[in-house]
Amino acid sequence: MSRIIVFGAGGRAGRAAVHEARRRGHQVTAVVRHPARYGDLATDDVTVRAGDVTDPDSIAQLARGHDAAISAVYDAGAQPDVFFAGAARALLDGLAGTGVDRLLVVGLASVLETASGTLLMDTPGYPQEYRFFYLGHAAGVQVLRSATTRLDWLVISPAGDFDHGGASTGRYRTAVAEATSRISYADFAVALLDEIEAPSQHRVHVGVEEG
Repeated sequence: MSRIIVFGAGGRAGRAAVHEARRRGHQVTAVVRHPARYGDLATDDVTVRAGDVTDPDSIAQLARGHDAAISAVYDAGAQPDVFFAGAARALLDGLAGTGVDRLLVVGLASVLETASGTLLMDTPGYPQEYRFFYLGHAAGVQVLRSATTRLDWLVISPAGDFDHGGASTGRYRTAVAEATSRISYADFAVALLDEIEAPSQHRVHVGVEEG
């Protein structure tokens, strides 16, 4: 059994990660901005705490004594490049010395490479109205790639998109980016927890899809 901290635990990917970690018998700290709004997350195995993923001191205080961290954060009111890059820097700094040696970040398929080596967001016909959001995620990934920290990080995203109404199958596979690829939140959480319990990918961005 491990102690896992989940930042952004109130969102769909974060909730799925909390549920899967608890199902496997791990102790979970679920970090949200306003705990009073997420009382349903709390159980004997899940502690809900308030925190700020852009504040290294907040991260350090919350994460101390945990074994692994998951970041599934998003702030609709923030400028994407500032938020995602700031969160990545804060996680790198805040997790240092806390005992956390594995960080999984929920990423975006748009900045994942296709089979041709082109980023999905640069392929013909891909929607461009949210390009500012894609570039924000890319900025966060670049912060991680440029870091000299010993922290073992991994960015993991759907290879295409989430199947928002999809049921759990318990199966997934790694894949290059493909716009039609889908994975349920439940199966995505299985991939996250597998990479905590038995790490197989290190300091890269990988995609997963239904297997």
